[in-house]
Amino acid sequence: MDFILFLFGCFFILLGIAGSVLPFIPGPLTAWVGLLLLHCTDAVAMDYTFLSLTFFAALLIFILDQFISIWGVKKFGGNRKSIIGSVVGLVIGFFFLGPLGLLIGPFLGAFIGGFWGNQSIKESLRSAFGALLGFLTGSVLKLLLGFLYLIFYVWISWQNASVLF
Repeated sequence: MDFILFLFGCFFILLGIAGSVLPFIPGPLTAWVGLLLLHCTDAVAMDYTFLSLTFFAALLIFILDQFISIWGVKKFGGNRKSIIGSVVGLVIGFFFLGPLGLLIGPFLGAFIGGFWGNQSIKESLRSAFGALLGFLTGSVLKLLLGFLYLIFYVWISWQNASVLF
């Protein structure tokens, strides 16, 4: 049973890292589930302090990510329609263009939303740049946390390898 929990934990860690750039998977929280599953094995002692701290870090990054994109658009002069456009562009861009759409989608969505919201082309481009910058900042934060959780996972697994396997 420990090996199955280990494998599921590994899956969730990797899914959390992928979720750092995919718009429909909460990356940090998913990666944290991987750590939780590892600690649910009999081979690894349950460390409530470690799990609590890593959970609150994942929750904080998850919440911050929701506001970073909005802040990026607003900081660069975007309006409500620019914000909505960047979110819609992110989702549509991913489904039609794949990973490249994660960069193009928010940019084009914020640009179209800003232009639709009576902004000039220059203002729309600025808000689109803010949307792209916000998305990239949030993704980098989530990726860093995801890889940190992967390092924790590998380290804890390595320390308990004789009992785990």
